[in-house]
Amino acid sequence: MEKKKGLSDLAYSIKPGQDYEPYIPADKALPEFTAFTLIIGTILAVVFGAANAYLGLKVGMTVSASIPAAVASMAILRGLMHRESILENNIVQTIASSGESVAAGVIFTIPALFLWNTNPSILQIISISITGGVLGVLMMIPLRRFLIVQEHGKLPYPEGTACAEVLVAGEVGGVSAKTVFSGVGLGALYKLIADGFKLFPSEIEWPIPGFKGAVIGGDILPALLGVGFIIGPQISAYMLAGAVLGWFGFIPLISHLGSFITQTVYPASKPLAELDHWGIWSYYLRYIGAGAVAFGGIVSLIKSLPVIINAFRQSVAGFNLKEDGTARPRTDRDISMKWVALGIVLLIVIIAFSPFIPVGIVGAILIAIFGFFFVTVSSRIVGIVGSSSNPVSGMTIATLLFTTVIFKAMGMTGTTGMVAAISVGGIICLAAANAGDTSQDLKTGFLVGSTPWRQQVGEFIGVIAGGLVIGYVLILLNSAYGFGSKELAAPQATLMKLVIEGVMSGNLPWPLVFSGFAAAAVVELFGIPSLPFAVGLYLPIHLSTPIMLGGIIRGILEKVTKSEDELKKKVEKGVLYASGLIAGEGIMGIIIALFVWRNIDIAFGNNMLGQLGGLVVFLLLTYTLINMAFKSVKE
Repeated sequence: MEKKKGLSDLAYSIKPGQDYEPYIPADKALPEFTAFTLIIGTILAVVFGAANAYLGLKVGMTVSASIPAAVASMAILRGLMHRESILENNIVQTIASSGESVAAGVIFTIPALFLWNTNPSILQIISISITGGVLGVLMMIPLRRFLIVQEHGKLPYPEGTACAEVLVAGEVGGVSAKTVFSGVGLGALYKLIADGFKLFPSEIEWPIPGFKGAVIGGDILPALLGVGFIIGPQISAYMLAGAVLGWFGFIPLISHLGSFITQTVYPASKPLAELDHWGIWSYYLRYIGAGAVAFGGIVSLIKSLPVIINAFRQSVAGFNLKEDGTARPRTDRDISMKWVALGIVLLIVIIAFSPFIPVGIVGAILIAIFGFFFVTVSSRIVGIVGSSSNPVSGMTIATLLFTTVIFKAMGMTGTTGMVAAISVGGIICLAAANAGDTSQDLKTGFLVGSTPWRQQVGEFIGVIAGGLVIGYVLILLNSAYGFGSKELAAPQATLMKLVIEGVMSGNLPWPLVFSGFAAAAVVELFGIPSLPFAVGLYLPIHLSTPIMLGGIIRGILEKVTKSEDELKKKVEKGVLYASGLIAGEGIMGIIIALFVWRNIDIAFGNNMLGQLGGLVVFLLLTYTLINMAFKSVKE
């Protein structure tokens, strides 16, 4: 059978009445879940999970492992073992990325236990890691048909789509492969030079003269440029709008007040006059952003509740079909809803009575409620902005605010109440992170034609593999460097610790949280989706500006290209190249994370000359994306 040249034309947009045909049709059987995929996927899950744990504890962000794992899988299975099943490659990246998501969920919360000197046991960390990760996968499964199938063409799922393009490019070779892997090469090279050898900084910023506290900056990274091109100008603009309000509105306002207020204003630990824009962002804007994200999540859930209920009904009905001619095709079979429901109930019971998860029955009930809520929000939001920009920490903060208030009202105060609260937050953080990753992986599987239930089993394997290892990684790193130190600042976990302590002591800055609620509410009243706006408000503007640049390139391309067929070809080619940029940076980010202890630091460094050099190189990289997307496409 002759190989297709790429994904179907309906992979990115679809009209009512049309059905998407995956790259591997439902009636075609290829090797998928094999011993090779299990072994290689598990190894990559452990490696990527450990590397991302270190990276996240150092800088507060992790690198999505889906695309790096897909490329690594192709190099091993196709290059070394000469196995040519795209479905095997997809299972490998599914297992690996699931293990990485466990690391992302753990590092945002569990280090707080070390910061409180409670010395958590390895069994406690493993129990929280695995239960949270598995809960996220289980709760996401019933949403697959709605988010992945029914919303196809509406939710772009940038990283899931990029991963599918990488897999298909590796399958077909030729021009598509060259387009993707030229992006991979440039993205990896740029990341190596900027964050590996540090010839110039990957983050630049300049203060705005005469506007105290306001700065314009950007993380000049190829992956963000690629994400912006994939998600398009509208969603990129929503994110930038939130960032503009935060960095040109709230931060300058607070900075101006600092000129007249000499004393320290909680939650900061020093006077306002001594805080720069990063200090104001850390102490004040993140609370505002967390409130906005919480509001956007609530509104998103309320809006989606009817269709979510309908999706659950369709899922339950689907598993009641008899094994005959009316059964669902291979590409539409999930794990049985009966097993999913039983698994969720058993997990909640285990959480309620486990000696290694000190949350009790009330904590287990809260986990069930917040788990359903934030799993739904996370699964949907990654379809808009991608897993790398998924505000999991904001969801965790919202969980901790409510949970800690409830525990305090019940009389659970002091270390006991704080440990219980962070345990609830940790499980929810893990559930949201893994649900978002599962959603992206299932989108990739939907596009390439994988069997959903096999991917879902792969998610469980990745969670267990990552969960069994991550505890040892945390204990080792804490023993070597100490969380909260210069080497491993653990910024997210430190923030979670402050939130819990603030509620327990009764001095949490609720006005900041409610200000975020109000900002998101105003945007919603204008008819603008508040969730992508809230994400932009919560994250630094340095992330939104390069995403917006990628979105502008996509928007100009759509405006100047008159022919619909020509536009479709150019967009697809641009997405291929953008996917390569994301893949290249992701792979190199993993490699740098493994060797970051060497502290390689040469050439310019973070000064004006280095920033100008970095901007020039980034603009050259931007030109390559423009050139790739705008030049004529030959048949």
